[in-house]
Amino acid sequence: MGHRRETKPAGVLGIADLLDTIKVQHVSGGMSIIGLKTYFSGREKFQGETVGLDLALHRGTNPNQYRRRACMDDVHALARNERCCPSVSAGKIIVIGMTIEEALHYTTEERQKIIDSYPPDERECRSKGIPVLGSGRIFPIAEIKIAWEHRDFPSHWPRIGGMDFGWDHPFAAVELIWDRDNVARCHRLKEATPIEHAAAIRSWGRDLRWSWPREGKREALEGAGIALAEQYRDQGLYMLPEHAQFEDGSVSVEAGLMMMLDRMRKGKLRVFKEHLDWWEEFRLYHRKNGKVVKEGDDLVCATRYALMSLRYATTKSFNERWRRPIEYSNLGIV
Repeated sequence: MGHRRETKPAGVLGIADLLDTIKVQHVSGGMSIIGLKTYFSGREKFQGETVGLDLALHRGTNPNQYRRRACMDDVHALARNERCCPSVSAGKIIVIGMTIEEALHYTTEERQKIIDSYPPDERECRSKGIPVLGSGRIFPIAEIKIAWEHRDFPSHWPRIGGMDFGWDHPFAAVELIWDRDNVARCHRLKEATPIEHAAAIRSWGRDLRWSWPREGKREALEGAGIALAEQYRDQGLYMLPEHAQFEDGSVSVEAGLMMMLDRMRKGKLRVFKEHLDWWEEFRLYHRKNGKVVKEGDDLVCATRYALMSLRYATTKSFNERWRRPIEYSNLGIV
């Protein structure tokens, strides 16, 4: 399999020996062409290109001419989905996130050496793809402070579940174990019914109490006029009688986010490293023009609802003493 390389002169982009095009003779007899560009080229250089492999479609490329697609490696400190690819939120492209921990062709020691070579303020961006969002980032916390390896918890630690409803955006559920508040399990899935979601999380424990958002009182088309919370209750989930709220009855989103951030800073909210969906939301959760961007926040919201209702958490040992469901009128601080 032969190939021919063409390079740009160093003066064109300021990078010596830059490969511009690689042509590879394919076993089928055709020719595969790989085009390389740098961020110094600017996004305009990608526009109008007819290219191959379909992982992430860059704005302005033309995928229809030969039914081909584009692949971008977005690792630049200032590059982000919204900036480079505005059609991400429209569902027109797929974004696959990777961290340096998934670069298994490096040893653990080599990966750590690479991370240590970056300036401290750029390490999470360079090694994990966490965007530089400045003051817009809602949880400016180093992951190492709240990430835990998987472990089992004592049965006497109280537990509570939190869920966020969704259809076109994912339904999300988390389980909190309360010693220093740990996200032990996560479930995220879109375009599924309450029956499907309930089946997935019922195994977490029929006595696990679930905190839910205000929209749970509204009716859903799939439920034939039955409130969402009631649909999940009918599937055997132990839904709290009222939606998630603080003890004074308030439901402030900002107050909930500040509560989460405060617990993170104090080491009182930790999450298993294995919950990649949760970490994805954590990394990208941000404000724009001072307002929280309500996209890709399903598991974060479910965590917030659970924390707002933490006073209703119960222990496994407590639940095992009851062979029948506890009457809702008896709910209180345990």
